[in-house]
Amino acid sequence: MSSSPHVTGMTVDEAYRLCRAIAHKHGANFSVGFRFLPKEKRLAVYAAYAFCRVADDIADDGVDWQRVGLEGADSLLAEPTTENRRRGLDSWQAELDAAYAGTPAHPITVALADALQHFNIPRSAFVELLDGCRQDMVKTRYETFEELLRYCELVASSISDISLSIFGYRSPDAIDHGRSLATALQLTNVTRDIGDDLGRDRIYLPAEELRRFGVEEEELFARSENERMLRLIEFQIERAQGYFREAEPLLQELDFDARFPTLLMGGVYATVLAKLRKDPLVAIRRRLSLSTMQKLLVVGTRVLRPRFV
Repeated sequence: MSSSPHVTGMTVDEAYRLCRAIAHKHGANFSVGFRFLPKEKRLAVYAAYAFCRVADDIADDGVDWQRVGLEGADSLLAEPTTENRRRGLDSWQAELDAAYAGTPAHPITVALADALQHFNIPRSAFVELLDGCRQDMVKTRYETFEELLRYCELVASSISDISLSIFGYRSPDAIDHGRSLATALQLTNVTRDIGDDLGRDRIYLPAEELRRFGVEEEELFARSENERMLRLIEFQIERAQGYFREAEPLLQELDFDARFPTLLMGGVYATVLAKLRKDPLVAIRRRLSLSTMQKLLVVGTRVLRPRFV
């Protein structure tokens, strides 16, 4: 790995350290598994995660990617309008192109460009993720589960394709199993973050399922705790668990050094889902998270029982 300076004023090593800091700060659940990857794969995952995280922050919060990583700088756009955020995503995609061309201008893409020298990460997967971020800026409701699945393909299956290209795998079957795991993780997020997403006027739960369980949008915004709401959330939990079960064969398809890290990443999210199952209505009260001790317990239990759920 090179350590020569770039136009960013950062060496490659420093660029990777910034990506690592972003992953540990914002991807607490993912980074549990990252830590167990061998160094070259771990650094590449940090770079890919940081790129995707900034894309998400541009769409959600109006982050100015050119100021991310500058010490003491306010990283928000002066005017985080939808149009300015869209332009931000377009310019971040141009910076992605620069990384693939070997001419990056930002520390995160400096790290990503270095990772691309070691791993054949498909550019198309990053573009799909960016398209999912663009969709989040304009689409706040989903009529059917099929619509939600397409969104999962953009923002989650894309991450699976990026990850598998770094982790390494034995057969094409890994692609489908990886996408099942990615869908399980995204559906866990959708369920866990019901209350948080309402603050952004977003409802990812399909409208047809709200109707099936007799739940009105107004009840969601009112955080109404009733039997109908309980059954709606229980249904989401059970479906996400089904995708975890579909993903189980993935572990045997991966390169050996990526199996335990992937098991931990899936295991942390499956544990969040198990906690939700004990009190489903917590999803509309607050954002559920795992303590450090609970994450350590995930590590211990997956050593003894190497399964997602």
